[in-house]
Amino acid sequence: MIFREKHMPPQPDIFVSIASYRDPELIPTLKDMTDNASSPQHLHIAVCWQDEGDFSVFSDAGLTVSRQSETQDTRFFCYNGASVTVIYRHYLTSEGACWARHLSETCYQDEPYFLQIDSHCRFIEGWDQQMISLLESLKKISALPVLSAYPPGYQPGDDEQKSKQTSVSRMIFREFTREGIPMVGSHVLTAPRPVRGSYLAGGFIFAPGRFVRDVPNDPQIFFAGEEIGMSVRAFTQGYDVYHPHIPLLWHYYKRAECSKIWQDHNDDARKQGAVSRAWWERDRVSKQRLATLLGLNNDAQEIAPPYGHGDQRTLRQFEYQTGLHLRLRAVQPAVSGDEKQAFFAVPPASDAEWLEAFTLWHHRTITLSPAEITGPGAGYEFIRLSVYDRDNRLLFTCRQPPASLTSPDEQSAVSLSIRFSTLPCCYPHRIRTCGWQSGVGWGELTETPW
Repeated sequence: MIFREKHMPPQPDIFVSIASYRDPELIPTLKDMTDNASSPQHLHIAVCWQDEGDFSVFSDAGLTVSRQSETQDTRFFCYNGASVTVIYRHYLTSEGACWARHLSETCYQDEPYFLQIDSHCRFIEGWDQQMISLLESLKKISALPVLSAYPPGYQPGDDEQKSKQTSVSRMIFREFTREGIPMVGSHVLTAPRPVRGSYLAGGFIFAPGRFVRDVPNDPQIFFAGEEIGMSVRAFTQGYDVYHPHIPLLWHYYKRAECSKIWQDHNDDARKQGAVSRAWWERDRVSKQRLATLLGLNNDAQEIAPPYGHGDQRTLRQFEYQTGLHLRLRAVQPAVSGDEKQAFFAVPPASDAEWLEAFTLWHHRTITLSPAEITGPGAGYEFIRLSVYDRDNRLLFTCRQPPASLTSPDEQSAVSLSIRFSTLPCCYPHRIRTCGWQSGVGWGELTETPW
C-alpha cells in the first residue's frame, strides 16, 4: 500500500476497462491496481466478467456492494475506494475478447482518461499519476497521444516480485497471416522518453477518455487481429501511439493453466448445443471484417461508423507511416531488417517513390553440369531456370539457349549468374532447371536449394 498526501491536487477520474474470461488473476489484478494507485477513489473500473456467475468471489475478496442494480447480471461494488462495475456473462455465451471489451465500455461516463487492460496485470506504485503525467507531457508534441505497448511480464506465485521483468519494448510488425492480416510483435526498447510507434496493444492502452467514443472496440472482432484493427482506426481518427520508456504495469503471458475460449467453444460444444458457434466460426467472420477494414476486399462495403475508418487520416497514410503495403502483403526493407522500423516519420514525396521501395534484389551464381545443358540426342533448344519461394510460388524464370552457356570444354560445368527482384516479403527457396526439346518435351528436372 502506498502513502497518499492529504493536500495533493484532485486527480481526474480514470475509466478502466477489463475483459476477464474465467481468469483466477482478476481479483489479484483488482487488488494490485487499487493498492498501488495514488488515488483509487478516482478509478471507475468496469469488468466484463465471463465466468459461471458465483459473485461470492468478489465479496470474499473484500468488495462491498455500493448500490443496488436493476439486473442480476450487473453489480456495483466499492473496493479500496475505487468504483467497480461488474457485467456478468456466462462464459459459454461469450463472443470474444473485443465483444467483452465493448460491453465494459458501455459503462463509460465521460471520465477524462481511459485505460484498457487484461485481467492479469500488476502495477507500479503510483501508476495512475505516472500514466497521466506521461500522457499530458506528450500533448506538447501531439494533439491526441496514446500510451500503449506489450507490458513486461510477471509470473504469479511465491516469487512474483522477483519474476517482474524490468525491460520494456516497442511494437513492431511480425508477419502477415494467410488471410493477409498483419500481426505485431515486440522489440526491446531503450530510450530516455516515450517513443513514437504505430501499433496498439490490446492489453494496455492509456488514452484521453474520448478514445472510448472515437475508437470503441468492435464487438464483431473475435481476437486475432484486434490490434492492427484498433491501430488503423485510431490512426485515422488522429491518434498518435507512443511506447513508454519505463515499466508502468506487468502482464502475465504464459497462462498455460488458464481456461481459454477456444478450448471451451470447440466443435463438440457446438454440436452439443452448449455454444451457438465454435470459436473458429466467429474468428472466420472476424477476419473477413478485418480484411474489409484493411482494404483487402475489393467488393466489400465500407464498415459503418464508429467501427470503420476515421476522417482525420487515410489508410494509405497509415501504410506510409508503418512501411506496410497491405494489399501486396509487403513491407519496406527497413521493417524486416535489423532495425525493425515500425514508424516512418516523413511521408514519401510521392506514391510512386514509395512503391518503388518495395523491392528486394537477389543475386546467385549456379552451376550447371554438361548433361543439364546439352540434353539427349539432338540436344535442348533452351534451358528453363525458375526460382520458387517456400510456398512454391514462382519468383523468377528465364530461358537460356545452350549456345549462350559456354565452358572451356564440353566436359566442364558452367556457371550462370542470375539477378532478379521481388517484394521484400518474398524469399527464394528452390531453384529448378529443365531443358526443352521439340518433339520430346521437357527433360529431367533438377532441383537445388537456393
